[in-house]
Amino acid sequence: MSTLKNHVQLIGNVGQEPTITNLKSGKKVARFSIATNEHYKNNKGEKVQSTDWHTVVAWGKTAEIIENYVGKGKEIAITGKLRTRTYTTDDGNQRYVTEVEAKEVLLLGNKNDK
Repeated sequence: MSTLKNHVQLIGNVGQEPTITNLKSGKKVARFSIATNEHYKNNKGEKVQSTDWHTVVAWGKTAEIIENYVGKGKEIAITGKLRTRTYTTDDGNQRYVTEVEAKEVLLLGNKNDK
């Protein structure tokens, strides 16, 4: 059961080109967002699409895969976990950010897509 704790699986489309950062330590980090869509019928029987946006962060080899093969619009599957971090803005307000930390990425769609 421990593998079910804080486990996220998403399939969606990349919203913008991933941002790749090379850290001083030599490690890479990739940041991007993906959109997941849900389709259902409302109480009037009309088809409705709901879209949720998720911020994704990937490190090391996973970030390298994203850098080389993932681009805006690409359909991907991600497994990972949720991470929440806090920071303080310049005006002293504390902010909370929840992101998906990707451990594995599966490239979906056409081979020619990027």
